[in-house]
Amino acid sequence: MEVADMAELVGGASGLGWVALKAVLMFALAVIGFRLGERRTLAQLGAFDFAVAVAVGAIIGRTSTASTASFATGAVALVTLLVAHRAVSKLRRGGWLGRLVDSPPRVLVAHGQLNGDALARAGLTVGDAYALLREQGISRIDDVAYLLYETKGAVTLVRRGENVGPIIQSGLDAAGYESDHAQAA
Repeated sequence: MEVADMAELVGGASGLGWVALKAVLMFALAVIGFRLGERRTLAQLGAFDFAVAVAVGAIIGRTSTASTASFATGAVALVTLLVAHRAVSKLRRGGWLGRLVDSPPRVLVAHGQLNGDALARAGLTVGDAYALLREQGISRIDDVAYLLYETKGAVTLVRRGENVGPIIQSGLDAAGYESDHAQAA
């Protein structure tokens, strides 16, 4: 390998220390920002949490490796994004923003019948629904009163014969589905 080829591979080795320093500082800033944020930031990721996580990664990567990106520029972008995330987290608790940011629960199965429209809106197939049922220990769909696909992708299963209490009913209401009985048929 010639010297010119090595320079192409390694680049300006004198700048590698600055790259490492910027990477460590950006990482530390992100950790501090996430720790100061709400716990939900790193729990199950909703759509907007995922978007923020990807953007944070992009900012850290770009700031660390781009010779034209200063630490200050990356830090301002990162802090702005984390503050915006925190603001959206607080504002989504009150009505229309929450409905805009968080998808409602979907009733995938009701009274032993798959709900094709809800599957389509959730981006799931019949095979996906069956896999979710198997994960819940269900071997016959007739045993299911309701299978709710929650906002963050988790599922809530109500077996036939179980009471539909106020918490389950609130999920059915949010999905725009009224249960037929106080007890699952």
